[in-house]
Amino acid sequence: MKKICRSIIAVTAIAACSTILPMEGFAANGCGGASWYALHSKTASGERMNPTINTAAHRSLAFGTKVKVTNRNNGRSVVVRINDRGPFIRGRVLDLSRAAASNIGMVSTGTAKVCYEVIG
Repeated sequence: MKKICRSIIAVTAIAACSTILPMEGFAANGCGGASWYALHSKTASGERMNPTINTAAHRSLAFGTKVKVTNRNNGRSVVVRINDRGPFIRGRVLDLSRAAASNIGMVSTGTAKVCYEVIG
């Protein structure tokens, strides 16, 4: 009887992991608002902010993660590296460096609707 219970627990655990783990891959992708900033202060990762390179702030993605960001208004994309935390304004999902914002054509507007996906 104990072997049957252990088998049922093992099968249940495997089934749960196989349905939960694939969802984690999609959790790193999303859409929302983005803004840009061009400070020279230290970022949350400890490096100095450089507005001339393609970097971004995200609330929870690991530092160093590469993310493809697409401006939903014009279809232009840029690959950025996460090196800071933020944004801290409701509805926004990324804060981009000035260089990244320029690459996707959102400097003049200050904000844009974007979608992002983690790339390998």
